[in-house]
Amino acid sequence: MRLGLPARIFATLLKVFPSKIGDRMWRWWYQRLAKAKAWGEFGFMNYGFIDDNQPVLDSEDESDRLFIQLYHMNIRDIELNGKEVLEIGSGRGGGANWIARTYSPQSLTALDYSGAAVKLCNQMYGRQENLQFVEGNAMSLSFEDESYDIIYNVESSHCYSNMSQFILEVYRVLKAGGHFAWTDFRDKKTMEYIHQLFLSTGFEIESQSDITEEVIAALDQISDDKQSKIKNGTNVIIRRSFETFAGVRNTPVYDAFIKGDLGYYRYLLRK
Repeated sequence: MRLGLPARIFATLLKVFPSKIGDRMWRWWYQRLAKAKAWGEFGFMNYGFIDDNQPVLDSEDESDRLFIQLYHMNIRDIELNGKEVLEIGSGRGGGANWIARTYSPQSLTALDYSGAAVKLCNQMYGRQENLQFVEGNAMSLSFEDESYDIIYNVESSHCYSNMSQFILEVYRVLKAGGHFAWTDFRDKKTMEYIHQLFLSTGFEIESQSDITEEVIAALDQISDDKQSKIKNGTNVIIRRSFETFAGVRNTPVYDAFIKGDLGYYRYLLRK
């Protein structure tokens, strides 16, 4: 399957220089995504999720249901009301905005590596009083030790060049007894490594699950709409790269889920 020329160059550079330029390449890519016309005012870039435990949504959120359901699945076993909450890797901010409105945390700080994304989010959601968007590095957080009751991370950590350092930083800024809710995709071997990282860092695993089938179901339902937006908002040179990133049908990411080469996982951890 074709990646698209920009994505092929990107993937090659990441393989050759994973630690030296990986983070800078991801930052460049997400800066571009934040500005891309393909997404318009779209507040989400995740793959979506479908199961029988569906949240009740306001009418204004229904068009984003499948994307919101991935966030809902990740944090639905945690009490957020009145808590100090941190999202790492907030992207275009739709998830953070929905959680801040719906679950009434005392405050929700949404951190992203892309300054362009943070600027966009503050423009889109700046009126939400218990929500702030800040620029920062997931592997070198600027917060004090034990600052947050709850930390969550949705479909973002696959971009990080040092997963071990990221998990150590999460553990450091999380309060004793606090929860870390993590969901993302990996191959099986890498997921086994991450599982051990969670344990060796000191986390207790409260629950874990493979949600690949539920993510594929969402991708199938929203693939045509994503592809249409990408076609209308990008030129032909970068279109295939955007399609690959979005996981639409007949792209390498989608096919890897179907073949079992990639899985999508969710962990709920306690410090």
